[in-house]
Amino acid sequence: MRTLPQDRIWPVDFFRGLALANMLVYHFMYDWVYIFSLPAAWYDVGRPGIHAWQQYICWSFILLSGYSWHLARRPLKNGLTVAGCAALLTAVTALALPSEAIWWGVLHLNACAVLLTVLLRPLLEKIPPAVGFVGAVALFLLTDQLPWGYLGFERWRLAALPPALYRANLFWLGLPDLSRFTSADYFPLLPWLFLFWAGWYAARLWPPRAPKTPAPAALRGLCALGRRSLPVYMLHQPVIYGGLWAGVWLWRHILQG
Repeated sequence: MRTLPQDRIWPVDFFRGLALANMLVYHFMYDWVYIFSLPAAWYDVGRPGIHAWQQYICWSFILLSGYSWHLARRPLKNGLTVAGCAALLTAVTALALPSEAIWWGVLHLNACAVLLTVLLRPLLEKIPPAVGFVGAVALFLLTDQLPWGYLGFERWRLAALPPALYRANLFWLGLPDLSRFTSADYFPLLPWLFLFWAGWYAARLWPPRAPKTPAPAALRGLCALGRRSLPVYMLHQPVIYGGLWAGVWLWRHILQG
């Protein structure tokens, strides 16, 4: 399938906007609890429900990014733009909030996945779409726990991997030395590149087409949000952090007297 013109396909925008809305709420609560130490008994990142919520946000973003690759007029330019944003995000977080620095987050992953797909497209297109989709999903499930020293998915651990694989601290690949590497947002190439490619092959199996009818009025807000995913992602944490800081300062210094 050739790269399609970037016509707006509102279901893609809607699902991206839905993921963004969930991300905004999730990160608001994360800052509320873990940065400002404010009470919220229900929000604990260790709880299965909160973990599933976080994983939904991650999965949907990455799958949609792979699916949307075919809609880009200039995927190389898009990948380089996201790479620049990822570098800026690392610099800002490392300087402004070192304890929450992002050394290899979802933007880093997305930039590399887009650029690698540009480079490897001739090889990827030789694989039948159904085989590519099933293979990418299987490899993602198999390597989900790779950064933590195992093959397997979530709590299902098929085999432990040799510690020697992690000594070089190839955190960008998915082989971090966790004794000396941390990142507030961490999405290495393995396993997440396989999920991106699952979305890429899904678009070859089910090509994106603009619906014949416009988005229902109730969904247009999320569609508008989904059309602006990169600026929203870049700005949401400063806005959330700044708003919470101002609210806490106002409460403690003025409203409480």
